[in-house]
Amino acid sequence: MKIIKEILLAAVILVGVISCKEDKGAKTEDQTQSNKEVTAKDILGNPDYQAISYGGYRENSRDLQFQPTLGEIKDDLRILSAMGIKVLRTYNVHLPHAFNILAAIEQLKSEDPTFEMYIMLGAWIDCKNAWTDQAPDHNLESKHNEAEIARAVALANEYPDIVKVIAVGNEAMVKWAESYYVQPKVILKWVNRLQDLKKSGKLPKDIWITSSDDFASWGGGDASYHTADLERLVKAVDYISMHTYPYHYSHYVPEFWLVPEEEESLPDMEKIDAAMLRAKEMAKSKYDSVANYVKSLGVDKPIHIGETGWASISSGYYGPNGSKATDEYKQAAYHRHMREWTDAAGIACFYFEAFNEPWKDAHNKKGSENHFGLFTVDGQAKYALWEMVDQGVFEGLTRNGKPISKTYGGDKEAMMQDVLVPPTKREKAVAH
Repeated sequence: MKIIKEILLAAVILVGVISCKEDKGAKTEDQTQSNKEVTAKDILGNPDYQAISYGGYRENSRDLQFQPTLGEIKDDLRILSAMGIKVLRTYNVHLPHAFNILAAIEQLKSEDPTFEMYIMLGAWIDCKNAWTDQAPDHNLESKHNEAEIARAVALANEYPDIVKVIAVGNEAMVKWAESYYVQPKVILKWVNRLQDLKKSGKLPKDIWITSSDDFASWGGGDASYHTADLERLVKAVDYISMHTYPYHYSHYVPEFWLVPEEEESLPDMEKIDAAMLRAKEMAKSKYDSVANYVKSLGVDKPIHIGETGWASISSGYYGPNGSKATDEYKQAAYHRHMREWTDAAGIACFYFEAFNEPWKDAHNKKGSENHFGLFTVDGQAKYALWEMVDQGVFEGLTRNGKPISKTYGGDKEAMMQDVLVPPTKREKAVAH
């Protein structure tokens, strides 16, 4: 059934590519010349090109009938563009969504030659037996990977003015991705294949090739990841795309998150603000750990953040009965801290993510994975973006037919009722 679905989806993508060719060929010479010729090198780490992860799914499923329409995607892209976002990250090409995003950008550029947006195109990579009732074989790769890479190449060649990066896999090497992770040699194989296509002129020469993975997978964590294949991969990619999530660490490695004894007498808001500064420093430390490993190999190449974010709701580890990390105030603080740090440091930060996506934990509405967006599904801007709403940034823009409004009806006092102080180290010790 899965194979049949993939064949059908590939056919949908192919039909879409063919149907758009005539329209693309109809662009006037003036329109083409008006578009800026930029490369990944120009974009990544440039604060004028803010980046974000984008899915755009509105329903509890990603099945074919629930794919966002072209019109819905264009609405989303107008919203993101108004925020200053110019680079989007996608995650796979076996569903129609990535092609539809590319088609939407092409149409928006045709309608307005000043519209500017680019794509970091993800190609999903799995191990053998991933997402089946059989045990995953992490030493062998899925037979579907080759077709995924081929589709990514086709789209990069079809939209060379938009696709500026291809990412081989998403958290595909980190060992906690138990359902599907592969060994670095698999990622290396496909990175080398893409680099060879660039050399032979079968991919745009300026497109950058990477893999987007957890900081540990890039050598910044346990030494068990320090293998010869990882070293070869570091040398093969055009840049390192690493992930860091202090939000998750607040449960799994909470020492940094807990209120230290010397801060216990501070007012609650000062404790919270101090915790968010520690969260930023934790993200920076993970970045530094990857940078130090890369330098230890004698390699000097860019390192950017392919994912980091903070959820606003959690019924699990990060909510009232857990680390108390979850709410819109903390999400806003983390977003601000990360943008300020990475902009100043010349680091691209693909903030995770643009909009809530309810399919990620479809059986638990309050599961944190559903609530990483800066917007809710129905287009309410979370606290991180309230100032933009006040400034009229989203005036005239809609999502699902509704104008952009504030969560909590814009009532900060009501929002703050959901903001909890992180536990103290003493409280954590008693709980255990």
